[in-house]
Parts: sequence; C-alpha cells; structure tokens
Amino acid sequence: MPNEDQNNAHSEGAATPVPPRQRRRRLAIPVIAAAVALVIGAAGGASAVKMMRPAPEMAPLTPVAISAMPAASLVTIKGKVAEIYGNKFVLQDESGKALVETGRAGEDGDLVAKDEAVTVQGRFDDGFVHASYLVRQDGRTEALRPPKGPPHRRFADFDHRP
Repeated sequence: MPNEDQNNAHSEGAATPVPPRQRRRRLAIPVIAAAVALVIGAAGGASAVKMMRPAPEMAPLTPVAISAMPAASLVTIKGKVAEIYGNKFVLQDESGKALVETGRAGEDGDLVAKDEAVTVQGRFDDGFVHASYLVRQDGRTEALRPPKGPPHRRFADFDHRP
C-alpha cells in the first residue's frame, strides 16, 4: 500500500502532459481571433478610404439640355455666356438658361466673356451649377476647383419650421 500512496501523491503534485491535440486547440483560438480582427480592420480601413476618396468630377459626359438637368447630379452643359456677375455667369442654350458658379477662379469676372461658347462640367445643386471644369471652344480645359463631393449643408437648411 505505501506504493499506492506515493504514486497518488506523486501524480497530484506533478503536471500532467497535455496531449498534442489539446495543445493545437489552445493555439487555434487566438490565431483565429487575430485573423478575424485583421479582416475586420482591413474591411473598416477600406471603407474609410472609399468614403474619404474625392468624388469623380471629370468624366466624359455628353452635354445635356439646360432644361433637362437632373437635380443633385454631375452634369455637362454647353452654351453661350449670356451675362456675368462676378464669379457667376448665366449660360444659355436653345432650351433655357442656367446660373453657373465658378468659385474663386472667377472672382475677377474675367474668366469668361459675354457671348463666348463654353462647355461647363460640374454639380447641379440648389438651383445652379457648381462648375468644376470649363472647356473653351478651342478645346482648352480649365480646372476651377479641386474635385470633391457635394457641398455640405448647414443645419439651418434642414430646419423647415414656420
């Protein structure tokens, strides 16, 4: 009997060897968790980069009639300059007129001349075209502003209370 007590005492205090299968399972859980975290991080980073990327502004769009411009979209319109107001001008074609805002590039009022034929590409929003590119009759193209998404609206614009 003393041998049995010694064996029991010896087996209680000593560490039992872990079978290789259980060792692999213990390692597999952290490895899988790390892989899932990397995938989630990569997907989140890709989404953030996509959201921060500037909107495509210069695209080979076919000019549309001014009267048929879809609201809040990229448009290309072609016509003659009818009137000039500082950094804005009125572009006229057979179907109607549109107010074109040129930003800082047109602040002097000498960006275009009256009766000049031009093609304008930009975003039609809030009743006028925010011009990004101006193409002259001889084919010269002028970038008027860096490409970006639609302008941000102020909080007061969403308040429609009487």
